[in-house]
Amino acid sequence: MTIPLVDLKKQYIAIKDEILTAIKRVMENASFILGKEVEEFEEEFASFCGVKYAIGVSSGSAALHLALIACGVKEGDEVITTPYTFIATTEAISRVRAKIAFVDINSQDYNMDVSKIEEKITEKTKAILPVHLYGHPADMDSIMEIAVKYNLKVIEDAAQAHGASYRSRSGSGYPAQAERRVGSVGDVGCFSFYPGKNLGAYGDGGMIVTNDEEIAGKIRLLRNHGRREKYEHLIEGYNYRLDALQAAILKVKLARLNEWNEARRSRAKLYNDLLAGTNIITPLEREYAKHVYHLYVIRTKERDELRKHLETKGAATGLHYPIPLHLQRAYSHLGYKKGDFPVAEEVSQEILSLPMFPELTDEELRTIANVIRDFGTIHKHR
Repeated sequence: MTIPLVDLKKQYIAIKDEILTAIKRVMENASFILGKEVEEFEEEFASFCGVKYAIGVSSGSAALHLALIACGVKEGDEVITTPYTFIATTEAISRVRAKIAFVDINSQDYNMDVSKIEEKITEKTKAILPVHLYGHPADMDSIMEIAVKYNLKVIEDAAQAHGASYRSRSGSGYPAQAERRVGSVGDVGCFSFYPGKNLGAYGDGGMIVTNDEEIAGKIRLLRNHGRREKYEHLIEGYNYRLDALQAAILKVKLARLNEWNEARRSRAKLYNDLLAGTNIITPLEREYAKHVYHLYVIRTKERDELRKHLETKGAATGLHYPIPLHLQRAYSHLGYKKGDFPVAEEVSQEILSLPMFPELTDEELRTIANVIRDFGTIHKHR
């Protein structure tokens, strides 16, 4: 049996007729950039996230870039973020010529260790950029408390967490247990619609969500060459527009996102149950979080050997992420070295992503779990 890490073909087959109808509609209308399709998707996504405004852009990277600009981050400012994420997060900071200030992660959910944020704050700190890694919300209550204390902007990188939600704790300024979608808690939320995401386009795309009218207005200008009318440019901007074709496709998929996320959660629960009693560390879901399992990531000291064993049995795996950002050659100029962020470094050598998608069958999942348990038995008797 061959089991892929992600199977986008199964998803397409299930919704093929609706997707083709949406594509045909765009083709027949011949309106391909922004327009009605994008506006309708923006309205539906804003409602889904529980925010006032949603602005479609060309990618998750574009979303982060524009969010930083709209929040006033500029050259010489510092932005606090995690060294354990995809490089798009930090590329956006560099693109506005701000300084990247890393904070180590915690060893339970792999998000930013909120207890270490305040020690990184300086007079130049302008924003905190938490990542909801793998689909698990970061500790937003703590982050927002720090942001309010130091007058900082909070830009949520929710590229892996479409539909994940966060329940506020008492004393946070919100009613206890009030459930909010990620992206709606900070000043701005940024999403990617890269094909493999929980809500994925058939190409690139992204979205910025906010409750701030001024920020939303600035982002709408920035994404479209700074113009209000066709040849009326109020500021210099970018060509960061969302295609109508992708918006139409995403609108079809958004209607099924809750269902798909629940399927991912049920797949994760079965994984957890079947791997109980082994030496595998399975994903944690904190009491305040609703994890949507963009990735199902386990940890083991024998990661590389287990990966080879799974692949010889036909199960694909992934590594998200084997080299923390502070040790990437691209950031050698920042002067970080091994040992600077020990938790991120340790986790990066132990993580392994197992197949995870809504259509993953019980049989496929049990096969993967059995291979892992067999691997543990083999190594136990060596």
